Amino acid sequence: MSVIRTARERARDEVTAAIKEEARRQLADEGASRLSLRAVARELGMVSSALYRYFPSRDELLTSLIVDAYDAVGAAAEEALAHSGEADPVEQWSRVCRAVRRWALAHPHEYALIYGSPVPGYSAPLDTIGPASRVGLALLTVADTAHAAGTLAVPPPDAPLAEAVHADAWRLSKDLDGDLPARVIPSLIAAWAQLFGLVSFEVFGQFNNVVEARDDFFDHAVAGLAHQVGLRRERLLPGE
Repeated sequence: MSVIRTARERARDEVTAAIKEEARRQLADEGASRLSLRAVARELGMVSSALYRYFPSRDELLTSLIVDAYDAVGAAAEEALAHSGEADPVEQWSRVCRAVRRWALAHPHEYALIYGSPVPGYSAPLDTIGPASRVGLALLTVADTAHAAGTLAVPPPDAPLAEAVHADAWRLSKDLDGDLPARVIPSLIAAWAQLFGLVSFEVFGQFNNVVEARDDFFDHAVAGLAHQVGLRRERLLPGE
């Protein structure tokens, strides 16, 4: 029975993969808003009722594709960080950012699904939050490691910060349950958002006829984001 069950599970996995692959093709051709289970079934030679046993609704198929995309770009970021070895914090940060950019340029339609225009009528469920956090957590790890190594410049306690932003920073610091000072959190979140702004401008064509040296510009920009967060290449002296 276990052999039969395993064969059935393998067959189900193969059909599921085929469904998602065809759905990704339709995303590229038609866009997420026009994704149709019936069209996917037709292209795969399936009846619609059979496909519904795998994905009961368009939204469930979209969610699966969204989770896959978040996991893929997150895995790219984590792998870049894991292979950064003894690189200094600015270089570690830059390698994570480059990995995100490479993935986005190689998978523009999947990137658009998670960072492009919202899909009309679709509301992402809570199980997308974890996968969506992976890139941010990789960047957070760089900052956290730098803080422990003395290569993170932390804003002084009297640095100006709006009360509401301060409250958010403390809440997030507690949620993250790490040693990173709350005063670093606002700059870190801003840099995370700016990273995806840079990537989106390139993926969606806003840099056309503006930025020609894309690789050099990106490296320059993300190194600036690292400095904005407080990352430094060498250990800080007391008082810095």
